[in-house]
Amino acid sequence: MGDLNAKEYQNFEDIKLIDENGEEFWFARDLAIVLKYTEWRNFTNVIDRAMLACHNSGFEVKDQFVEVNKMIEIGKGSKRSVKDYALSRYACYLIVQNGDPRKETIALGQTYFAIQTRRQEVADHFNQLDEDNKRLVIRGEIKQWNQMLAEAAHNAGIITEDEFASFQNSGYMGLYGGETVADIHRRKGLKQKEKILDFMNSSELVANLFRISQAEEKIKKERIKGVDQASDAHFEVGKREGKRSATSAARYQRNSRCLRAASHRWNANS
Repeated sequence: MGDLNAKEYQNFEDIKLIDENGEEFWFARDLAIVLKYTEWRNFTNVIDRAMLACHNSGFEVKDQFVEVNKMIEIGKGSKRSVKDYALSRYACYLIVQNGDPRKETIALGQTYFAIQTRRQEVADHFNQLDEDNKRLVIRGEIKQWNQMLAEAAHNAGIITEDEFASFQNSGYMGLYGGETVADIHRRKGLKQKEKILDFMNSSELVANLFRISQAEEKIKKERIKGVDQASDAHFEVGKREGKRSATSAARYQRNSRCLRAASHRWNANS
C-alpha cells in the first residue's frame, strides 16, 4: 500500500509534474482522465465540492487550486484556450475524497493521494479546526455515505419506508446499546422535525460515519439479501463500533495527558 511505484498507481505518477520550486502538482484535466470522468462538467462538480472542503478546512483555496489556461487541439491544427487547475497534493486528496466512491479508480486515488499528502498532516490540521468546522466536514462525509448505504440496502431488498426505518433503527440500536432513533431523539430533547445527526459532536459523528460506511461495505461485500439479514448486519456493525468507541474514549480519558505530551514525537516517527 505504501509503494507509490506499484503498477496500480502508475497512472497517477505518469501525470505528476514538478514546478520551478520542486513542488509536485497535477493538472485537473489530466486527473479527470485517470479517474475516468469522461465529461469535464461532471468533474468540475467534484472540484467544487473539494474546494468547499478545502475552505472548511481552513486552507486558502486559490493556493491549492491554481486556475490556469491551457491550449488544446480541436482539430485541423486549430487550438483553443480552456480553463484548468494546477492542483496541489492536498487538492488532489480532497478531489478523490469527494469523488464517486464506487469507482475503482477513485479508491486507488484515495490511497495514492493519502500517501502523497501524509495523512498524519491532514489529521493534524483537522484536529486544529474548531468544533463547528469539524462537525461540518464529518457531516458532509456522512451525507455521501448515507446515500451509498441506502442504495446498498435497496439492493439487499429493503424497499418500503417502514423497512428502511427498521433497518436504520437496527444500526442505531447496535451503536447506542439498544436505543432507537426515537429514543435518541427523546434523550437529546429535540423537536419533532430536528434530526439527531445535526445535534451530535464531532466524536459522535465519527462513530456514526464508521457505522454507516462499514455497514455499506459489509452488505455489498457479503452480498447480503433480505430485510432481516441486512438489519442484523447493520446492528452487528453498530454494536462493534459502539464497543470500539467506548474503549477508545475510556483509554483516551486515562491517558490524555501522556498522549498530548508524546504526540509530537509519535507524529515525527509515523
